[in-house]
Parts: sequence; structure tokens; C-alpha cells
Amino acid sequence: MDDSTAHDESQVLTDIPRVTPAPVYEPEVMAPSRARPSGVTRLHVGLFLLTLLTTTMAGADMAGAFVSLAHPFATFGNLAAGLSFSIPLMLILFAHEMGHYLVARRNDVDVSPPYFIPAPLPSIFFIGTFGAFIRMRSPARTRRVMFDIGAAGPWAGAVLAVLAVAIGLKLSDVSPLDAAAGGLQLGNSILFWALSYAVLGVDPNSVNVNLHPIAFAGWIGLLVTTLNLLPVGQLDGGHVVYALFGRWHRTIARLFIVACVLMVVIPLFMGSAYWGGWLFWVVFLFFLGLGHPATVDADTPLDPRRRAFAWATIVLFIVTFSPVPAWYAPSSPDQQQQPKDNTYSVVYRPVSPRLPASVRLKGL
Repeated sequence: MDDSTAHDESQVLTDIPRVTPAPVYEPEVMAPSRARPSGVTRLHVGLFLLTLLTTTMAGADMAGAFVSLAHPFATFGNLAAGLSFSIPLMLILFAHEMGHYLVARRNDVDVSPPYFIPAPLPSIFFIGTFGAFIRMRSPARTRRVMFDIGAAGPWAGAVLAVLAVAIGLKLSDVSPLDAAAGGLQLGNSILFWALSYAVLGVDPNSVNVNLHPIAFAGWIGLLVTTLNLLPVGQLDGGHVVYALFGRWHRTIARLFIVACVLMVVIPLFMGSAYWGGWLFWVVFLFFLGLGHPATVDADTPLDPRRRAFAWATIVLFIVTFSPVPAWYAPSSPDQQQQPKDNTYSVVYRPVSPRLPASVRLKGL
């Protein structure tokens, strides 16, 4: 199957799904498509509320509170412990999707309101959600419109994520570096390290930071921004690369796929840490397709203002990117396998033997 074939399914993370390319019209008769009203339905509201519930359960579970779908009354009494995680995370995801939605509607592109995806088992899917998405039901007419829609979401979400990280780091506990502590460790990105250094006033690699839930929600928001800006297919980054480079987008996507494989293979042979999730993304992106369907007008390039903003969006991808986003470090120091140059010591410890997959954040 040709990888430019359109699909009707939506991606898992906050991206703009595929649409069937519209017929090519002559320029003199090409007119803007009129978007039909995209009202919020009960399904949208229900998924949003359910995802708010599952992310709140995840936040409460991280804080050490008892939550279980099998014990709804006991869980309800403990949900308040998870709100400092779920509210900022939901706001970040909502801002991302509304950035896409509002810009698409402004350009008369027919899109759906956001669909949120809950993850119901907080002890396993420990952030409580698989993200959110919108459905684009009509194609963008030009590369300029495609760029506007694709870039709006990551920038809107990143702004709130940066605010959440800054506020959460102010509330986080900092202690002397303890290499034997173990737990879930978060990898560095340029932006996250810079924010940590600015807020904490110390090199974050030289201390242990027991991250506050608000900061953890912001970190997830930055990771979501990174993953959506991968320059492949119809992810947000694929939209940006297609709008900026035109027919070169397919070559760039293939080179990035090779880079994903190398980010696992090279550290594996060198005996250093790596993130196996890149192999998942290789398979996932091949399944979605590396190509990008052409807009109705595929030849008009970006204007200078949009071109500058497109390069700024690529910079946003670079500064939020981490080759090893997260890893679990055993408590025994001689068994740890940590990245040598980008270790950010954010310590999460299991709250009890009952839930070994749980992680503990700073108490509320």
C-alpha cells in the first residue's frame, strides 16, 4: 500500500488525522470550502469528563492515595489528591487541540471538536490518558493553511506546559544527589533543563528533585509537544515539514525514521541507556504512512513570515526533544543504567509493595 494513501483513523496522540485528498481544482475556480458547524456532542463531553476522572485517579495514585475502579466510593474520597496533576495536564492537552481547532475553523476547514482518550488503569497507564485528537473532515486548501493548523497546536500546548513546569518546580522538593535512590527518572531536554536551572538556581543534574505533580504535568506536556512535532507523515511536525519543504518532506521523514532506529541501536551496542519507545514509533509511523497528502494548491510556498515561524517551530522541536525521555533506575547503584550526559535526577519511589508500578510525587 502506498504510504500516501489516506486513512480515516485518528492518531493516538494530539495530532491532526488523515483526510482523503480533495480533487484538484483549477486555480481560477478554486474557492474556500465552507466548514459545517462542528458542535460539541455528548460523546465529546463524556470523553472529556472520563479522561478528567482517569487522569485525576492517576494523580491520586502517584500521590499514594488508594484508587481503584473496583472500590468507587473509597476512590471518590481520594480524588482530591490527584487534581494538582490532572487539571494542568488536561489544560495543556485542551490548549493543544483548541489551537488546531480554532485555526482550522478560522480557515473554513471542517474539523471536529477534540476527542479525549482516557486510560482507565492508573497503576498501569500511570498518566491516565492516551492524549486527544481532532478529526479534519475536509482538506486544507494551501500549504500555508496546513502550516497554520499544524503549528498552532504545539505552540499553544507548549506555552501552558512551560508555565506548568515553572510553577511546579517552585513547589518541588530539592535534596542532595542520591544515586542509589532509584525510581522513575525523567530525561533532559534543552528547554526543561533551562527551566530547571532558572527556577531552582542550581544545576538540576547535581541534585535530586522530587517533582511536584504540576511540574510533572508540564513535563508530559513538553513530551507531547515533542512527539507531535516528529517530522513524519501527518503528525504536526509532518504538516510543518510539508508546508516548509514541499516535496522533500518524504525524504526528511525517512531520514528521521533511520535516526529513531539509531537512537536505540547505537546506545544498545555501547552499553548505555536508550528508550525502546523509538522502535514503537518507527512501527507506528510506518503504519500511519510516511507521506503527506497534497493540499489542493501544493505549489504556493510559505510567505516570509510563516517561513520564519516554521523554522521557529523546528527549533521548538529541538529544544523539547530528549533522546531518552524516561527510564526506570533500580535502587542499587551498581545496576543503574543512566544516560551519561543528560540525566535529570527526578526521583519517583514506589509508594508501597501493593503497586510496584506506582510512582510517588511530592505530597500535596
